[in-house]
This record gives sequence, C-alpha cells and structure tokens, in this order.
Amino acid sequence: MKNKKVKKASKYIFVTGGVLSGVGKGITAASIGAILKAKGFKVSIQKCDPYLNVDAGLLNPVEHGECFVTADGKETDLDLGHYERFLDFETNYFSSVLSGALYRELIEKERSGGFHGKTVQMVPHFTDLVQEKIEKASEGSDIHIVEIGGTVGDYEGLSFIEAIRLFANRVGRENCLYVHVVYVPWINTSKELKTKPAQNALKDLRGFGIIPDVVVCRTEKLAPRSMCEKIAAFSGIPGEAVLNLPDIESVYDVPLNVLKSGVLEILNRFVGTDTEPCMTQWEEFSRLRREKWEKTVKVGLVAKYAGNEDAYICVTEALKAAAAWEKVNLEIVWINAEDLAEDDSKGAKAAWKQVEDADGLVVPGGFGVRGSEGKIRAAEYALENDEPYLGLCLGMQMACVAAARRGGLKKAGSEEFGAGKDENVIYIMSGQEGKESTGGTMRLGNYPAKLTEGSRVAEIYGGLEVIERHRHRYEVNQKFLPEIEKGGLIVTGRSPEGSLVEFVESPSHKFFVATQAHPEFKSRPLNVHPLFREFVRSLK
Repeated sequence: MKNKKVKKASKYIFVTGGVLSGVGKGITAASIGAILKAKGFKVSIQKCDPYLNVDAGLLNPVEHGECFVTADGKETDLDLGHYERFLDFETNYFSSVLSGALYRELIEKERSGGFHGKTVQMVPHFTDLVQEKIEKASEGSDIHIVEIGGTVGDYEGLSFIEAIRLFANRVGRENCLYVHVVYVPWINTSKELKTKPAQNALKDLRGFGIIPDVVVCRTEKLAPRSMCEKIAAFSGIPGEAVLNLPDIESVYDVPLNVLKSGVLEILNRFVGTDTEPCMTQWEEFSRLRREKWEKTVKVGLVAKYAGNEDAYICVTEALKAAAAWEKVNLEIVWINAEDLAEDDSKGAKAAWKQVEDADGLVVPGGFGVRGSEGKIRAAEYALENDEPYLGLCLGMQMACVAAARRGGLKKAGSEEFGAGKDENVIYIMSGQEGKESTGGTMRLGNYPAKLTEGSRVAEIYGGLEVIERHRHRYEVNQKFLPEIEKGGLIVTGRSPEGSLVEFVESPSHKFFVATQAHPEFKSRPLNVHPLFREFVRSLK
C-alpha cells in the first residue's frame, strides 16, 4: 500500500525587508498569519535566515536576542517565538532554515557522491534545496508564510531571494503573494518623510525579478496617504497595495493595525474568500493591555544581560500577558545579577534595594558563571523572606544551590561553574560529558514530567502529567536532596523514570516554584502559561 501524500499549502506568502534590518518583518508576517487564522485557515510559518550558522544555539543573545526552542528540539531565531505567540501553534524543526545547515547538507551529499560528479552550484542546487525546505514546512497547511531574514541586497541573502522568485514557477504565480516591508525615515531638520530609501529598496527587489504585491511602509508616526501614493507612483505598484504601519506601543496591537491598513481586501482576493476574520480575543487582549488598573505589581528580573529585553523576550512577554489577563499593571525591574554578588559596592546596594522593593522575583535561564552567585543570593533572599519566586531552568538550579547552602552545604555550587564533586549540587547530565562547547547537543525540546499529587505545581497545572520544553545540559544531583530539603525546597516533579528533577517548590512559601524547563516558550498572549499566571496572581 502506498503512503498517502501529505497535503502541502495551496497558497504561499513571502515577506522580505528593505532599507534596514529590524524593520518588523517578523511581526508583520505573524500578524498576517493571525488574520488568516482568524478567517478560518490553517496557517504555517517559517523563517529563512542567510546566516552561515547551522542553528541559533551558539549565537550571542546580546546581538541576536533569545534562542527559541521548538517542541521537537530545534534551536532557532527569536522570531519563531513571535510566530507561536501570534498564531498560538507549535513551530517545528522545518520552521527555521539557516544557510549554514543548507550548505552542510549540500556538502555532505556531494562528499557521499549524491550528485554523481556534477558541479554543485548556488543555482540550481542551493535554490532548489531552499524550495524543498519551504514545501516541507508547508505540509498540512492551507497557507504557508515565509519570512526571509536580513535585507534585500545583502550578499548572503541573494540566493534566498532567487529561490522564492523561482518558487512561483513551481506552484504558480497566482499562488504566491510577495510582501515587502520597508522603512521610511523622518528627517527632523527638514521636517519631512524621505521615500527615496524605500524606492531604492523596491528597485533592488525588482532587479532580482520580484515585483511585490504588497508594500508595507514602516514609519515612526502615521504618515499621510500621499507618501504611499508617491512610493506607488515611483515603483510601478498600485496605490492600494502600499500600506502604512506606524510604530505603536504594543506589538500585540499590530494584527489589528494590519487589519485596518487595507491589507484585508488584498488577502481576500489572494485566498478567494471575503470571510470576516474573528479578532474578538485580540481586541479583548488589546483592551486589557491598554487599561490602567488600580493595582501595579513590580517584578524583579534577576538577569545576566540586565535591560536587554530581546535576550529574555519570551519571559517578559509571558509576564505582560499574565498581568493583562489578571487585570494588574506590570512594572518589570531589571536587576543585574552580578551586582547582587557583591557586598558593599554602590551597585550592590542599589540592586538589593530593587530586590527588596519588588513584589516578586523571576530568575530566567542562562549559561556561564557570570552572575550566577547573584542569582543564588536572590533565591536565598526569596526563601528567607517569603518573596514570590519563579525560577526557570538555571533559575531552578540556582534555587537548589541556595537551598543546599541553607541546609548546611556551605560551598554548594554547580559543576558548570567549577564546583568540586563534594559540592556539585548541579552536575552534568549523563551522556552530555565532553559536549560543553558543542551546539545542538543539549537536552532540547519537549519532555514529560510527573508531578507529585497534592503539590502546588500539580494544582497549578490541574493534573499530574505535563510536557514542557527544555534547553539544558546540567541537572540536580539527587544525592544532595536531603540538604536541599533541609534548606526549604522539595522536589514535586520528576522525569517519568525519576532520574531527573523537573520541579521544586517551597511548601510553606507564598509562591516559590522553579522548573528545569522553559515554560515561557509555551506561553501565548491569548493562552497564558499557568505558571506565569499563577505567579502574577500571587503578587496581587
């Protein structure tokens, strides 16, 4: 019996950017997807990045922001987090494509004789492989959206532009919608918007053989319609196809703004239906986000990259969404973990004042010794002062170290930071030895856990079995559980076979829950993760 052929998307939307990077392609792509999903379509989405990296696992979070992890264990660009939050669905291994991975695949095929002695070239071999990845990622959906990273004209991105141009030959031009997002700067000295950079970006795109169906003009403030008409006139594009999206306070208002921009009529023609999208939940969430509530909660985020929101964007977005639905104002206070490790410096005094003033503390994931001592001290403070605490991945490990020290193991630490065998409350997982500097080898993606009946986490989740995403190489050394328990924490969640600690909590504490997982990866604005919602609720 032949295998049933998997249905691929019948329509494809390609989103490119011009003038400069960071112009909002990802949010625009995700917003279009949210509108189409609200119209009843099954939508999938994908990021194609021209970086020569194999994946995002070893990219510096200061430069590139948070490394997002898919359910099936792919380390990706943070844009996939935007996709999941806006579309409330799970991306997968095929949702992220980087040049480095494609080059490696081509070279391995060539080395094994897969090309039978042919010359391997960018066209057609690389461009064909890009198209294959797009088709693979689109399986099972009605409409597949592809964001091309970088800016049109970048050397490393030219092959991707050629691939999506050729893709129209594969599926038919009528089944492809090209959206180009450009920046229109405001020149303060002359008090005018300058459209020339956008015109040049469109000229570049046309030079590569793509005439966009939609042009999105990003501006700081709402621009006059004449600006869009000017760009249309000089670019050979219909006026109604040039839209303006100004900066707004919250990215979660973008789907509603995109809807108002005039794109709906274009999308209706493309998909062949004028069904009205049901945006009720988005409208309600937008209303709650804008509301000024009577109560304000102050969350101290104890972090190594203090103030770099992109490095912890899933955490901050989960907190913001939880606060909106709990009807409280949220103030996130960035606390430098390194300052907490000091004793009498000016920075230490200021940081500890922030800890004391906060209604609750969040210690997110991370790697490396820098800031670790400060995170341990923050967890110790929370334990001793009944301050609500949510620990994520490294935040759980540091909480266990803090508890072990309180339980009598004064030099408790982590093997990652050089602790000796008699002190390594946190040690490397079995099978991870020797992989400390290797990308893509950690415990990644979805893993199940069994919760203790009657525990706080079981109550929060509403069950005894959960699945959460992971990204770690170290774990709690269970031979030190007596010291950890003596210090105030108990294990309330383990891997199904019992070998790994997944959740700890303080039974007598107002709220002290920590997990080896990254629940922030699964939190959505319209479907907030219960751990974040319960944490914010405990601050009210």
